[in-house]
Amino acid sequence: MTSSPTETTALDRYFRITERGSTVGREVRGGLVTFFTMAYIIVLNPLIIGTVPDVDGVFLGGGAEPDLAAVAATTALVAGVLTIAMGAFANYPLALATGLGLNAFVAFGLASQMSWADAMGLVVMEGLVILVLVLTGFRQAVFAAVPRQLKTAISVGIGLFIALVGFVNAGFVRSTGNPSPPIGLGAGGSLTTLPVAVFCAGLIAVIVLYALKIRGAILWTIVATAVLAVIVESVADLGTSAENPNGWNLNAPQVPDQVVDLPDFGLLGEFSLLGSWEAVGVVSVVLFVFTLMLADFFDTMGTMVAVGAEGDLLDEDGNPPRTARILVVDSVAAAAGGAASVSSNTSYIESASGVGEGARTGLASVVTGVCFLLATFLAPLVAMVPNEAAAPALVLVGFLMMSQVREISWDDLEFAIPAFLTVALMPFTYSISTGIGAGFLAYVIIKLARGKARQVHPLLWVVAAMFVVYFAIAPIEDLLGVS
Repeated sequence: MTSSPTETTALDRYFRITERGSTVGREVRGGLVTFFTMAYIIVLNPLIIGTVPDVDGVFLGGGAEPDLAAVAATTALVAGVLTIAMGAFANYPLALATGLGLNAFVAFGLASQMSWADAMGLVVMEGLVILVLVLTGFRQAVFAAVPRQLKTAISVGIGLFIALVGFVNAGFVRSTGNPSPPIGLGAGGSLTTLPVAVFCAGLIAVIVLYALKIRGAILWTIVATAVLAVIVESVADLGTSAENPNGWNLNAPQVPDQVVDLPDFGLLGEFSLLGSWEAVGVVSVVLFVFTLMLADFFDTMGTMVAVGAEGDLLDEDGNPPRTARILVVDSVAAAAGGAASVSSNTSYIESASGVGEGARTGLASVVTGVCFLLATFLAPLVAMVPNEAAAPALVLVGFLMMSQVREISWDDLEFAIPAFLTVALMPFTYSISTGIGAGFLAYVIIKLARGKARQVHPLLWVVAAMFVVYFAIAPIEDLLGVS
């Protein structure tokens, strides 16, 4: 009994628990709440990056079929290790995992043009660039280069894009096969299949739970909808859409032979740092890295400030304690996510739920990280979750990201038109890069037309010029005789 006070005091001193007005119990409770509000990423990330073939038709992990369990296990592993690092090194109640929006960009923007190994190499490269920016203090240049409203428009556009991916994956929106309209509601303009009905039930559930402010609404919806899907499949025996036009989009939901199993970490290290240069060229590589950096870097700053504000942890200048350490861990997380082939890891705003429960220190992050590590043994459960059960979460996440649209000044054409093009073209072209490029070019052109060219940051001129090359790369290659 005499050792407990000493241990508690050592723990208290290291994490400054009493100093920040918290207790060990509150930190543990806050860490658990954070885990359960963001545990959906263990299920959702495999369904985003694990179900999309690369340019060679190969799924993540090198197989001809998706390996969702391996993606889930590695997703949980990286999230666990990096979240513990955030707690132990930065002493901040911030959890990290694969970034939504970032993983969609990697899957649909990168893997469609190169191998998965090359795409993950770009993610590693982006993380290293951010780390250098943080360590040198050069990040201010990146902040100054892109106007805040354009950054907001990127988040909004990615949100709309993610929502469209959800509707398409569920079969709620389908190609009509006609020149006009190219897409429509369900099959032949109506919702006729059982998998789509399961998606609709899940969508209603997640909307209701979120509206009632139920913690873990996304996770509970995925679990409940997956159970419903298993029941439907056991009764109707639909199979996949490859076998039956009215079947499940990708995988038929079935209870796995094993619920708990040793995790498969075979994805670790499956990346090629420089392969993308040969696959898509220097200009595209630089633009891709810049796009990843924009989404990752600015989201982190906003998240850590928002979490700090929730817990009254900010100083008089609005900065969190140990800001440099927080950013270092987050930068390493971006590179680590690529090195582990699960896409860039970043700070999660869901951490605010744990702070709302009382968490104030890094001990809460350590608890969250340990939960993620334990979850690696439950990866086989992910294989039973069909796209139709995860799609409602994508739609809700799209709504959450798109809600930032109110921060754009729609009465100022210098921002409104570029923002509109950014938001509209991401889903319409199924390309995040296209939306960002169109927005940047429109911003520069309008500023130039209004005689305000000096207000454009020099770095943005360079990026705009690169996007011109990006959009016209085919005729430029023809002109130069490049195959």
